[in-house]
Amino acid sequence: MSTFRSSRPAVLELTARYNDIVKQVEARGAVVASDSEEDREAAERVIFTEMCEVCLWGNATDLSLLTNLSYEDIQKLQGSQARKAAEKNIVVNDFPAAFDCLRKAQKSGVKDRRVDIVLDNAGFELFVDLILAGYLLQAGLATTIVLHPKSIPWFVSDVVPRDFADLFGVIMNAKSFYETPSEQDRAEGVTPQALSEKESADLKALSENWTSLYAEGKIVLRPNRFWTEGGSYWRLPKMAPNLHEDLKTSELVIFKGDLNYRKLTADAMWDPTIPFPAAMGPMGKSSGVRTLALRTCKADVVVGLLQGEDERIRRTEGGGGDSGARKWAWSGKWAVVQFCDGKA
Repeated sequence: MSTFRSSRPAVLELTARYNDIVKQVEARGAVVASDSEEDREAAERVIFTEMCEVCLWGNATDLSLLTNLSYEDIQKLQGSQARKAAEKNIVVNDFPAAFDCLRKAQKSGVKDRRVDIVLDNAGFELFVDLILAGYLLQAGLATTIVLHPKSIPWFVSDVVPRDFADLFGVIMNAKSFYETPSEQDRAEGVTPQALSEKESADLKALSENWTSLYAEGKIVLRPNRFWTEGGSYWRLPKMAPNLHEDLKTSELVIFKGDLNYRKLTADAMWDPTIPFPAAMGPMGKSSGVRTLALRTCKADVVVGLLQGEDERIRRTEGGGGDSGARKWAWSGKWAVVQFCDGKA
């Protein structure tokens, strides 16, 4: 909650952006009736990519990496300018394939189209996960979002079911949350800036929208102890067959963050050029599960790179150079977005 408080500028920016998108979707028929199907799809692709990038880089504020950062440092990691600057650091970008998958399902006329998100961190990252979930529902790219929290926090701040109630409580009582001095504010003699009328109205609209989606059963929480068991996700088909069969019914399963990525790839020291589906073993091709990994890199294992890409990034500042270590993959400054169609 302390880190979420420090994320106030990005929260307010994203809240306003989300509400604008909801209004655009609701008015779509009148506003773009003259546009061609190709123009509408191109516009939707841009917004989809924007919302997914928000979700991707929200992971960069993982509490396990923020112990030495000030509020100002945290805010520099967030917001539209920071995301724009970081686009060049997405070394594998499969957002187009993910959009095509969901758009194809939407066009097919199938009534029930579900997207799952295997969550990572609480606080600001959970907020942006819900931004993505709400957007997918409002845009018609999904009819149900199933969120998978963990039973226990593995790395400092992993999402557990209680975090949803805490976050919803903050959004519903945003004025009190943001305008009441924190312990640090009191120690420094700082009075938080009051929310403007527009900011309060935006947060109220967001709260009402999310509450409605949850009440209608369009956003569902589905914990499973498998996510916090030992071993990699290679074990999932045999060790958690019911969960595996459930995931097969999803159009797309989005795995958030570094830990989920490492467990998808068995946390092995792969050659970085091995294809992502191959590194997923039984969860790759022919698994019946369509996967999208959104991961800011915070550990050595990385796959699916073009030949020579690892060496190129190692030559950048802080990349590892001649040390023999893949240091660039430790900082959270680089990211991979990797898609595997296990239904193909």
